Amino acid sequence: MSYKISVIGMGYVGCGNGLLLSKDHNVSIMDIDQKKVNDFNNKKLPISDPFAQNYLENESLNIEATSDLLASIQGARFILLCLPTNFDENTEQYDTNVLEEVIGTIVNKNKEAVVVIKSTVNIGYTESLQQNFNTKKIIFSPEFLREGHALEDNFNPSRIIIGGLDDDAKLFGEVLSRSINSDNTPLLFMSTTAAESVKLFSNTYLAMRVAFFNELDGFCLKNSINTGHVIEGVSLDNRIGSFYNNPSFGFGGYCLPKDSKQLLSRFGNIPHDLMQAIQDSNAHRADFLVSEIMLLSPKTIGVYKLAMKEGLDNSRGSSIFHIIKKLVIKKIKILVYDSSLITLDLDNILLVDSFDNFTESSDLILTNRLDDQIRPFASKVFSRDIFSSDE
Repeated sequence: MSYKISVIGMGYVGCGNGLLLSKDHNVSIMDIDQKKVNDFNNKKLPISDPFAQNYLENESLNIEATSDLLASIQGARFILLCLPTNFDENTEQYDTNVLEEVIGTIVNKNKEAVVVIKSTVNIGYTESLQQNFNTKKIIFSPEFLREGHALEDNFNPSRIIIGGLDDDAKLFGEVLSRSINSDNTPLLFMSTTAAESVKLFSNTYLAMRVAFFNELDGFCLKNSINTGHVIEGVSLDNRIGSFYNNPSFGFGGYCLPKDSKQLLSRFGNIPHDLMQAIQDSNAHRADFLVSEIMLLSPKTIGVYKLAMKEGLDNSRGSSIFHIIKKLVIKKIKILVYDSSLITLDLDNILLVDSFDNFTESSDLILTNRLDDQIRPFASKVFSRDIFSSDE
């Protein structure tokens, strides 16, 4: 059966879900940014995702973007909330005000719709919404997407998690299962709090894995051991696996820092030595790398691209910012070359638009990821990128 499905929010999660469901269902994707809406309706995605862009351009899809919330939710059987929930460092909570505003409108205007929260939220949040709005038609279904691969990952999920146990939740699980490419993907139904926990523990484990291989790299760096050889040997153990093992300047981005911090804040008096160590390790990684950089006595350091992952122009939460801030304190002159940027809102940092000038003026060049443009300058480059992989 085909349904009208409303998707609120046009980031990676919203676009990935909207496109996934639009083959078999009538999808209305909504955002308050009119430019995003206009671009989408002209077959230009507001996210950087080549696979999804090609899919939008070449497939016959039943999807239309709008900035009108009421029009989008009218008659919808399912309404997916794919809105940002920024982490507040002071309260150690996600900012969920926008979710509550939208849900309030939905409850008043479309009481039959099932609200599916795709945004990352605090553990217990969905249950509190059900109580506050006096409805069971709010469920939680976490996402496990990579930026730049949202639709691809939606088509080929490792698992589908549904936080809800009633018929509405089961129906939504069936809708997702029928839309993906695999018949064997595990579909798990559980309480909303368990599903919220799955999301946070999954991302915290990934943060822990990044921290582990970064500490391995630090040990090898100080002891003149080939990091790549050690990681390859360790990763061939099937219990460990050859993935998410490429050293970096630290875990960063949008999800791992905030989700691991939020989970840590929930432990209270429950033993959480490992959870705390993940945060400590990431902070110490930046200190360690800055000390290694300073041993090279650079006067001017160039930073080549701010994004953490290759092929993306989104530098939000990039771990390299921690390095930059510490170097600025040490009175190091910092130049940045990033062709995706027009301006740079960082004090005491100079954005350089000429690659030649950038390389000539830099005593040392830092980069998260090596690529063909920067490799010829390897003698100047400081990077912990061993495998040129983000996976």
